[in-house]
Amino acid sequence: MPRIFAIGDLHLSLAVENKSMDIFGPGWAGHIGRLTQGWQDTVGEGDLVLVPGDISWALRPEEALADLAFIHSLKGHKILLRGNHDYWWTGYSKLQAMLPASMEAVQNNAVVWKDAVIGGTRGWNTPLSPDFSESKDRKIFEREKQRQLLSLTAMAPGRLPIFMLHYPPFTEKGEPTDFARQLEDRGIAHCVYGHLHGKSCLGGFQGVYEGTEYHLTSADFLSFVPRLIQEL
Repeated sequence: MPRIFAIGDLHLSLAVENKSMDIFGPGWAGHIGRLTQGWQDTVGEGDLVLVPGDISWALRPEEALADLAFIHSLKGHKILLRGNHDYWWTGYSKLQAMLPASMEAVQNNAVVWKDAVIGGTRGWNTPLSPDFSESKDRKIFEREKQRQLLSLTAMAPGRLPIFMLHYPPFTEKGEPTDFARQLEDRGIAHCVYGHLHGKSCLGGFQGVYEGTEYHLTSADFLSFVPRLIQEL
C-alpha cells in the first residue's frame, strides 16, 4: 500500500560553502547523515514524500544540482515546494527540466500522484504577524493568496486532496491566517507546512481545523525522520 510522507526545511548545502547547519545548535549536528538514515529507514520505493520548502541554500540553479541529486538518491517519489530561502528556484518550465526523474514541483498548479492530488504555494507573513510590514510584505502576501487559489482550482476532484505551504497557516497563538481561511470548505484532507525551527515550533498549530488536518513538518522538528501523512 503506497504511503505519503512529508518533511521540509532540509537546508541542504552540498555545493555551497560555509552553510553548515551545525551553527544553529546541536539539534542540527550531522543532519545530512541523520536525514539519510531517517528517510531510508522509513520511506519505501513506492511511497511519496512531500518537501514543503527551504530545500537548498543554493543561490543559482547549478549550485542546487548536487542537493537535488542527493534527494533523488533517497527512496520514493518527491514533490517539492518553494520556500523563502530557495533562491535557486527558477521559472516552472526551467525548474521541471532540471529536476531528476524522481521529483516534480508544485507552483501555481497541482500534481496528481496515484489516488492523491497535491497543491501548494509558499505562503508569506500575514497581517496577523507582529513583524508584518505593509511596505515589504503586503504585495507578496496578496500575490501568494492568489497563487493559493490558482493551485486549489487546479486540484482534480475525486482524489485525496493535500495542500502544501511553506509558511505556517496559523499564528503562534493558533489564529488561522488567510491561507488557512482559503482552505476552508475546500475538502482538503491534509495541509503540511514548515518554516518554523527551534522554540518557534512550539507555536506551530497541529490538529484539525475546519476538516483539514495540519502537520508541522520542519526537518529538525521531526528529528529528520519523514512524517507519515496518509496511507492510500
